[in-house]
Amino acid sequence: MDRNEHDNIENRTFDEIQIGDSASIAKRLTLDDIKLFAIMSGDINPAHLDDDFAKSTRFQEIVAHGMWGGALISTVLGTELPGAGTIYLGQTLRFRMPVRLGDVLRVSVKVRDKDQARKRITFDCLCVNQDGRTVIEGEAEVQAPTEKISRPRAVLPRVRLAERARLHELLTAADLPEPVDMAVVHPVDEVSICGAWEAAQHGLIRPVLVGPEAKVRAAAEEAGIDIGDFPLVDVPHSHAAAAEAVAMTRAGRVASIMKGALHTDELLHEVVKRDGGLRTERCISHVMAFDVPTYPRPLFITDAAINIYPTLSDKRDIVQNAIDLAHAVGNDNPRVAILSAVETVNPKIASTVEAAALCKMAERGQIRGGTIDGPLAFDNAVSEAAAAAKDIVSPVAGRADILVAPDLESANMLMKQLTYLADATGAGLVVGARVPIVLTSRADDAITRMASCALALLVAEYRKKAKA
Repeated sequence: MDRNEHDNIENRTFDEIQIGDSASIAKRLTLDDIKLFAIMSGDINPAHLDDDFAKSTRFQEIVAHGMWGGALISTVLGTELPGAGTIYLGQTLRFRMPVRLGDVLRVSVKVRDKDQARKRITFDCLCVNQDGRTVIEGEAEVQAPTEKISRPRAVLPRVRLAERARLHELLTAADLPEPVDMAVVHPVDEVSICGAWEAAQHGLIRPVLVGPEAKVRAAAEEAGIDIGDFPLVDVPHSHAAAAEAVAMTRAGRVASIMKGALHTDELLHEVVKRDGGLRTERCISHVMAFDVPTYPRPLFITDAAINIYPTLSDKRDIVQNAIDLAHAVGNDNPRVAILSAVETVNPKIASTVEAAALCKMAERGQIRGGTIDGPLAFDNAVSEAAAAAKDIVSPVAGRADILVAPDLESANMLMKQLTYLADATGAGLVVGARVPIVLTSRADDAITRMASCALALLVAEYRKKAKA
């Protein structure tokens, strides 16, 4: 029986039900069904969730949990026949065939016997796939309701699975290049040493550990990892580690840097030195590659970590740095939204004037490689509906790949709002220096750290190809 989700749910009482009565529903198996069932049940058997492992099983592909089909039988009994007020007493199941992705199950129950004295009903249960082949069969015993019940059908909340698909895409894109040689600066705690080790295990980096040897080895021992294959440069303290990592980079011994257990300012102090640092003609800036579950593409946000109140000249560099990063990950013409509070130029709001200037700079070739528009308010940058409501005609509005905030404060608030209110996750990188620099945080989990290393690898590979 097919019902609209806003209809009432109405039962059939014990006296209304006759032997031979039946009801059924149909349901197609999706990957989300499998993942939601795993979340609910805690059953993370790789036969259901790991495509590579599943290929080694007798079924050669991912299949549903057996009890997913069993749960559908419960659905029929609880919502169709007998329906509301039913008490489940017992169930037997025999699993005849696996349920594969895309299969459509027709789940049926049929009354086999009635126990008048105890108001119990025994059902034959059957699940068949779209080819008519039996997948599950069995029997169920229920206590049937004796009173008529009609209630509004509950409207369930929509479930959104935040799978960090964009971060996984970064890791996939980084599968082909050779690992990048990376100086890991002062990795003297478990978090930073594990981050380097995990990235190395995934073939993203070849770490060179730079720090006090005794502390680095103690951190590795505490983390339970083997760093015997990693070069280790012994220096007395964190400041010396930062200086040594920069010197190694200038000498060509490494092509990237990762921050370990030291403050960002301590590392960047060595990076931005005019003599002996890693400066280029551009200012350095920070870019976060965000995976926002409600947004259909990767979203780059800049600059939330380095330039507090950037000048117009700084913003030109910040925009160009972000565009170059987008190129490195495969976006040849990123759409760049210069953010402000409004979409029109207002002399009283400096960020709108600078946004207009940046667009003109792009027209004149001072910024290359992307499509730029601004000023744009945040809603008009990421929502086509919001842009249409305000009659904004723009190749960027509603489809931005890069968001350029007016200053560090607004960028930082935007990033944290997305993280804590929209379940977004991101991988960060400092760009504009001679080499990409990974700025890690103690709050970063494994995939975030690895995705940041993947960004560094892709940028290093992009620069290598550009020089070739």
